[in-house]
Amino acid sequence: MSEPSKQRPKVPEGETRFLKTRQNAPNEKGFVGYETIWESFQKVAEYSTPKQP
Repeated sequence: MSEPSKQRPKVPEGETRFLKTRQNAPNEKGFVGYETIWESFQKVAEYSTPKQP
């Protein structure tokens, strides 16, 4: 994979509403991984104890 013609092409950064993906640099074996970043889409509600009957 040292030849420039056999290297993987650079993939643009992907972006959706809650997810972003980035291409990592190739390692010594030529493996190209991807990094995924999740943004939280759930809301955390504050808990309050119920009223006593």
